[in-house]
Amino acid sequence: MPTPAEPARPVPVERVEPFLPFTRPSLDEETIAGVVEVLRSGWITSGPQVKAFEVKLTEYFGGRPARVFNSGTCTMEIALRLAGVGPGHEVITTPLSWVATSNVILTVGARPVFVDIDPVTRNLDLDRVEAALTPATRAILPVDLAGLPVDRDRLHALAQKHGLRVVEDAAQSFGSTWRGRRIGSFGDFVSFSFHPNKNITSIEGGCLVLHDEREAKLAEQYRLQGVIRTGQDGMEVEVLGGKFNLTDVAARVGLGQLARLDEFTAKRRELARSYFVQLDTPAAHASGLGLPVADFTQCNWHMFQVMLPEHPSAPKRADVMARMHAAGIATGVHYPAIHRFALYRRLGWKDGDFPHAEHAGRNLLTLPLFPAMTHRDVTRVVTALLTILSAP
Repeated sequence: MPTPAEPARPVPVERVEPFLPFTRPSLDEETIAGVVEVLRSGWITSGPQVKAFEVKLTEYFGGRPARVFNSGTCTMEIALRLAGVGPGHEVITTPLSWVATSNVILTVGARPVFVDIDPVTRNLDLDRVEAALTPATRAILPVDLAGLPVDRDRLHALAQKHGLRVVEDAAQSFGSTWRGRRIGSFGDFVSFSFHPNKNITSIEGGCLVLHDEREAKLAEQYRLQGVIRTGQDGMEVEVLGGKFNLTDVAARVGLGQLARLDEFTAKRRELARSYFVQLDTPAAHASGLGLPVADFTQCNWHMFQVMLPEHPSAPKRADVMARMHAAGIATGVHYPAIHRFALYRRLGWKDGDFPHAEHAGRNLLTLPLFPAMTHRDVTRVVTALLTILSAP
C-alpha cells in the first residue's frame, strides 16, 4: 500500500518590517473629522478656528498673548521687527540650526553674528556671547536644539546686562520647560513652529508669544499687509506687513494636536529613555557614539540625535544613512553648520570659524522618534546602527 503523504509543513516567512520614518505626525480621527467640518463650513481661511487656537495657546502660556502665523520662520522675522532690529544692526545667534534662523536676520537688513555651540548641550555657548558683542548688537537669537532648552536664567541675565532683546527660536521646544516653567510662559519674544516634523503640528504654521496686547496688535498688522480695520468699511495701513496668516483648516489641526501635547511629550520621553538604555551596552560604548544630554524633565525630546565617531576608519555619515535606509529605517541631518553655506561664505564666514558647530554639522545623526513608535522600533534602530558601525 502507498505510504500516506505527510502533511505539508508551513514554509517560514521572513517578517518584513514596515519602513520606519524618522518622524511622523499623529493625527486622530476627531481632528480629521474636525477638519472636514471646517471644510464644509465654507470658512477655510483665517476665522473662528484661528481665534480659538490663539485663545487656547494664550491659556497654555499663562495668559501671555499668543498669535498664530503660517510658519515658524515669519514669527522670528516679525519678532525682530517688533524689537526694532534693522539695517546696521547685529544679532547674536548659533551656526547650528535650520538656516531660517539666520535668514530672518538678513531679511530685516541686519547681520547675523555667529557664536559657537557648547559641545555638550549643542546649544549656543553663552560663555562666548559677550566676546561677540559690539555697539551694533541689538538682540540674541538662541535655538533650543532638539528641544533641550538654552539656560534661560543666564540668557535673560546676559540680555538685561547689555540692554538687548531676546528672540527665542523655540521652534523645537514646544512642551519643554525651564525650572518648572513652560517655555513661552516667560521671557521676551518666543517663536514656535508647527511644521509636520514638530511635536505638535498645524500642517504648516507657527506661533509668536508676546508681552502684551499692544505688541500682539502690531504683530497682527505685520501678519496681514499692515492692515487695520475699523467699523464697517474703515481701513488703514501704518506698517509694511506681509501675507503670513494661518488658515482655519490648519488651526483646527493645531487645536487637536494641542489637546494631546502632554500625551505626546510623555511618549517621546519614554522612547528617549529606551534609546539611552539600549545604548548603554559594551557594543554601544565601543562604537564611539556621542549621546545627547539625558534630560527627562525639561526637554520635550523633539529629536534624538547621536554624534557619529569621526576617525579615518569610521563610516561617513552619508554611508551610515544609506545603509540605515536599506534596512528600512530613515534618519535625518539637523543641521549642517549655517556659516558654511555659500550665502554666508560670501558674508565673510569660513571653515574653522566655529569648530564645535562644524563637527556637529558633519556628524550629528537624527534617529527616528515620534509618538507612534514602539520600544521594538527603538531596538530595531539601535541594532541596525550598531551593526553598521561595527562592520569592517
